Amino acid sequence: MIGAEIFAVEPWSVRERQLHVDLLAQTESLFALSNGHIGLRGNLDEGEPSGAPGTFLNGFYEVRPLPYAESAYGNPEAGQTMINVTNGKLIRLLVDDEPFDLRYGKVVRHERELDLRDGVLRREVEWISPAGQGVRVRSTRLVSFVQRSVAAIRYEVEPIGSSVRVVVQSELVANEPPPETKDDPRAAAALRAPLVSEFDAHSDLRARLVHRARASELRVAAAMDHLVEGPDRTVTESESEPDLARVTVSTELEPGQVLGVVKLIAYGWSSRRSLPSLRDQVDAALAAAKRTGWGELARTQREYLDDVWERADVELEGDPALQQAMRFALFHVVQSAARAEGRAIPAKGLTGSGYDGHTFWDMETFTLPVLTYVAPDAARDALGWRHATIDLAQARARELGLEGVAFPWRTIRGQECSGYWPAGTAAFHINADIADAVRRYLKASGDDEFEQGPGLELLVATARLWRSLGHHAPDGGFRIGGVTGPDEYTALVDNNVYTNLMAARNLRVAAEAALRHPKRAGELSVSQEEIASWRDAAEAVVIPFDSDLKVTPECEGFTKFRPWDFETIPADEYPLLMNYHNYLLYSSQVVKQADLVLALYVCGEHFDDEQKARDFDYYEAITVRDSSLSAATQAVVAAEVGHLELAYDYLGETAFIDLRDLAFNTRDGVHLAALAGTWLAAVAGFGGMRDFGETLSFAPRLPSRIARLSFGLLYRGRRLRVEVRPDRACYELLHGEELEIVHHGESVTLSSSSPLTCELPPPPERTPPTPPPGRAPPRRHREA
Repeated sequence: MIGAEIFAVEPWSVRERQLHVDLLAQTESLFALSNGHIGLRGNLDEGEPSGAPGTFLNGFYEVRPLPYAESAYGNPEAGQTMINVTNGKLIRLLVDDEPFDLRYGKVVRHERELDLRDGVLRREVEWISPAGQGVRVRSTRLVSFVQRSVAAIRYEVEPIGSSVRVVVQSELVANEPPPETKDDPRAAAALRAPLVSEFDAHSDLRARLVHRARASELRVAAAMDHLVEGPDRTVTESESEPDLARVTVSTELEPGQVLGVVKLIAYGWSSRRSLPSLRDQVDAALAAAKRTGWGELARTQREYLDDVWERADVELEGDPALQQAMRFALFHVVQSAARAEGRAIPAKGLTGSGYDGHTFWDMETFTLPVLTYVAPDAARDALGWRHATIDLAQARARELGLEGVAFPWRTIRGQECSGYWPAGTAAFHINADIADAVRRYLKASGDDEFEQGPGLELLVATARLWRSLGHHAPDGGFRIGGVTGPDEYTALVDNNVYTNLMAARNLRVAAEAALRHPKRAGELSVSQEEIASWRDAAEAVVIPFDSDLKVTPECEGFTKFRPWDFETIPADEYPLLMNYHNYLLYSSQVVKQADLVLALYVCGEHFDDEQKARDFDYYEAITVRDSSLSAATQAVVAAEVGHLELAYDYLGETAFIDLRDLAFNTRDGVHLAALAGTWLAAVAGFGGMRDFGETLSFAPRLPSRIARLSFGLLYRGRRLRVEVRPDRACYELLHGEELEIVHHGESVTLSSSSPLTCELPPPPERTPPTPPPGRAPPRRHREA
């Protein structure tokens, strides 16, 4: 874990006050920069020491075989792995012929800062070489939100004490050696030397490399150019070879003199475009960046984020560390998707190679709800990517003998990449998750063009899957069998409640959309009979209930599964999937991550308050949170049923999942969905926001340690800000026409003329539930 003392607590930055070599892999993920198009891990400029190199391009992957001991019909034959492409971050420094390497000599000062307002990573080092020469090195790195193909680094060297000879080597390097592989299915499959050189060239201060991936045959071009400011007699030269391009700057610095190098980096990649086309693309991107210059790149970066924070910032008074973590989380969520534009949002963003760079249901269920209300264009783009892969999902459904679409459990390009079908293919709920993300986006945006185009097509195709996958039983109930819900410790079950409720909503929303747009529905061959069949299935969907315990089983028969003996499980045997066979997990009452509790949140209209409280208590006692997705959902529902202090602890867990490395795998990249869950825990948990009704509803309440919560939302062309204090909530319509919302069950109307203040009712008094032994969330109040 990363101790609380590692980072200074500041409202708008994450600052590491000294270098922690043993935490390099983790801080490389935390300090990663991205715009959703390009991702640069926060490696040291000189490249060594490092935890894991990482330069990632969204959608650039290699194909690898999926071996099976016993193959079966329908098993995916190939996987996809996001690979580390040509590294343009490298800037090596020689001081009087001594390599600048922090493992040698003396580090007098080392500080790195992720600036959440400026969107840059800053670094300042004072170092004395083994020969006794001191230098000060400053660097600032950015991945541009405005010029999406461009990253840039400003690098400065000055002597401390006497004059010094310095050489700066700025490089492009392909096929860097990958880190050692780990016996952990959450980590990426490292591929060695996946890039084949096709072109290299250099001239003046510019160099270019073009490669293609061996199996996927994707092509990538990387280029760099430089702006150099130094004393007279500064000399430069350039060179290139298949996997390396280098620009060298050499000078002698007197005390008070500074060598400044601005490195501009550009990337382009495609599965179809030719080598000359990609080469010319990166040349053009560099020309534009060079004309713009460092100052303008930095200014427009800040300007872009000023606009983001104006609408997206969440303010928490009473817990400065949590405030910092909230903004860190939002920054990573926004930068993961800002300029993805037609590509997916991987589970780790572009911060590390964990999960092979795959996209899961996390995107629609955790990340897109945040983007829908703070960056709706990014949410639209992500849904547009799903729609762009609909032909592959249709082909997969046909392969499975189903109608409609079967979207993949894990993928990069759109093909199913899960080699374990009980947790992958059988998790059909991802199709309803996608449909619900479409529903949410359409409701929040009023985007009629998207609804009649990709939106309706996605809704219709997913509805057809459910009508095909389920069946009407003799008793009239619509049953969906043999599926895996969100809880991956309970696989291949009948009538998973979350899946069934989400499928029913999918069917209803598809029917309503088809009726709103009959012409477009007709073009998709949707008949009135088919619409009626969707509605009938939705009304008859089976929702199991245990009348003896008066709780909702996660799936049919779940409350009759064998109890799990939590008392005997030592702490080092979590996560359970690493130490217990799936058979034991699948047949026992042990929950990996919120499943039924997730249904209480996203399908809350189907449960009354007392049922939610009983169900939450039941599942709290058997949920071990071996998934980083769980804490945010438990925070939301804990807050709703009145366990505000427990919700506060869960908010802390999801907020600090990476800043404290609570899951011990931040080295592989940040947990993007969990970071998005920080927003959900605050806005849906303590803000009580729900969006499954006709309009937005709020039921805010605060834990004792939070004196004030404030958050913004974009909704139907309006900009809202909600401020919650212990005894009241204030709703302010900052822009747009008046809007009706619901506050604690009462309809109220907002207008731009004046804010509306409403009193908060007291929370219900309930006895806090008990999590499994050793699995309670960290107590947040100890730090607050």
